[in-house]
Amino acid sequence: MNKRIAIIGGGNLGSSIARGLVNSNLDASTIYVTRRKIELLEPLQQLGIKTTDNNAEAVTNSDIIIVAVKPYKTKEVFKEIRQYLKPTHIVVSVISGISIEQILKYIKQPLTVYRAVPNTAISIKESMTCISSMNASKEQDHEIKTIFDNLGETLFMTQEMMDASTVLAACGIAYVMRFIRAMVQGGIEIGFSSQIASQIANQTVKGAAELLIKNGMHPEQEIDKVTTPKGYTIAGLNEMEHNGFSSSLIKGILLSYNKIINNG
Repeated sequence: MNKRIAIIGGGNLGSSIARGLVNSNLDASTIYVTRRKIELLEPLQQLGIKTTDNNAEAVTNSDIIIVAVKPYKTKEVFKEIRQYLKPTHIVVSVISGISIEQILKYIKQPLTVYRAVPNTAISIKESMTCISSMNASKEQDHEIKTIFDNLGETLFMTQEMMDASTVLAACGIAYVMRFIRAMVQGGIEIGFSSQIASQIANQTVKGAAELLIKNGMHPEQEIDKVTTPKGYTIAGLNEMEHNGFSSSLIKGILLSYNKIINNG
C-alpha cells in the first residue's frame, strides 16, 4: 500500500490503530499521528511514526485521514482541517456515535467518507471492525478494507447498523474484559494467585472464542458438551442465571445502545 495515513487524535484508539498498522508491516514513516500533548506520543515516535500537534500538517501530507477524536471534539476538529482537505482525500471516522451525514455537514465537501467501528484489539491485529461508507468507489472500498483486514476481521454494513456495531464490537470488548476480571476474582477466591488465575481465565476465554469461530457452532452447543446431569458446570451456570448473568449483560448492551441513539 502506497497511501500515506494521518491519524487525527492519538488517544487510546488512535494510538492502537497506529501500532496495529506498524505491526502489519506498513512503513511507519508513512503514518502521521497528532495529539495536543505531543509528549504522550513518544512511544509511537520510537516506532518511527511521525508525530505532531499540528493537524493541518498531518492532513496536508497524507492521503487517508483517520479521525479518532472524542465525540465532543468532532465539529471543532473537522472545522479546523476542512480547508486542507482535497477531493482526493479519503476520510475515515472512528468516532463513536457520529454519522457520515454529520461529518459531511462539518467538512462541507462531497468527499469519500467512511465510518469505521474497531475496538482496541486493533493494536494486536485482532479487532472486529464494522464499516460503512458514502461517495466511495469499489476501489476505495478495497483500499479501506485492506487496511482494516490487516488489523483483524472486517465487515461492511449499512449506516443504520453502525451504532449497534459500536455497542457490540467496541463497547463489547470492555464487557468481555469485565467478565474475565470477574472470572479471575473467582479464581482467587478458590485459591489461585492473581497471576495464575489470569493465565487460566485468559486462555479459557481465548479457547472458547476459537471453538465458536473455527467450528461455526452456536454457544449452547458447546455448553452442552460440558454440562453433564447433576454436574458442577450446570450448577455454576444456573446460579449465575438465577442472579441475572445473561439478563444483566443484555440490559447493559441495550442501555449502551440507547445512550448512543439518544446522544446522536
